[in-house]
Amino acid sequence: MKIIVKEHIAQDLTKFIIESPLIAEKALPGQFIILMVRKEGERIPLTIVDTDKDKKTITIIFQEVGFTTKLLGKLKTGDSLYSLVGPLGHPTPIKDYGKVIVLGGGVGIAELLPVAHALKEAGCAVSSILGGRTAQLVILQEQIKKYSDQLFITTDDGSLGEKGFVTAPLKRLLEKNTDYGLVFCVGPLPMMKAAADVTRLFNIKTLVCLNSIMIDGTGMCGGCRVTINGKTKFTCVDGPDFDGHEVDFDELLFRQKRFISHEKHALCKLDNKIKNEMIKEK
Repeated sequence: MKIIVKEHIAQDLTKFIIESPLIAEKALPGQFIILMVRKEGERIPLTIVDTDKDKKTITIIFQEVGFTTKLLGKLKTGDSLYSLVGPLGHPTPIKDYGKVIVLGGGVGIAELLPVAHALKEAGCAVSSILGGRTAQLVILQEQIKKYSDQLFITTDDGSLGEKGFVTAPLKRLLEKNTDYGLVFCVGPLPMMKAAADVTRLFNIKTLVCLNSIMIDGTGMCGGCRVTINGKTKFTCVDGPDFDGHEVDFDELLFRQKRFISHEKHALCKLDNKIKNEMIKEK
């Protein structure tokens, strides 16, 4: 579980290549790991972006936004994680769907990469749509382009590609031709909800990769539960991919906010700790 490579790829976005022979041997596109930075910390899920069976490594990309991801970002090449378990979740169902559209937003683009790669290898014609708040947050463009028959980029501020959201090129593609076997979407919940609303109008099969709050990753705690077509499912063992037209996004968006105050408190404690360490170093 040693970190072999650490690379900052964009603002608050970090890539780790981690030594993990067993997970590298078994992981498939769409699966994830759960890690702990230290013994006293929480367990967090992160998608496996890439594997190398020969080098016995896995790759993860994460955004430093919360207490644990900021703590994770402080690790250096050569450091080891306290614990790492995986691969977890069901792999994304890969086959030749004919023409497909894949959408990724923000750090979700990292999760999109192995799926786009696998769909292309399966024989699909892949149209990729990438989005971010600004140009610096549209990551892995060249890697995604390698597996895309056409690539569209949108940014909220217009600093790269088309100004606006990923739903604009998605809607244009579907208005032009509805002969798509699959739309796959991963990113912020509001983005996935909006994409599913668009594809529902055209009756196109749509998979969304959900990122509900997860604790144990085995289906026992119930923290990651979601409502799918009126039934309770658990993202960790039933997902993470679900039919986007069956997800109760409103409920999920509400549930994702339930620990905001706790997260702010934890971040405040971390900031104070960093300041105290800096004072001691001086």
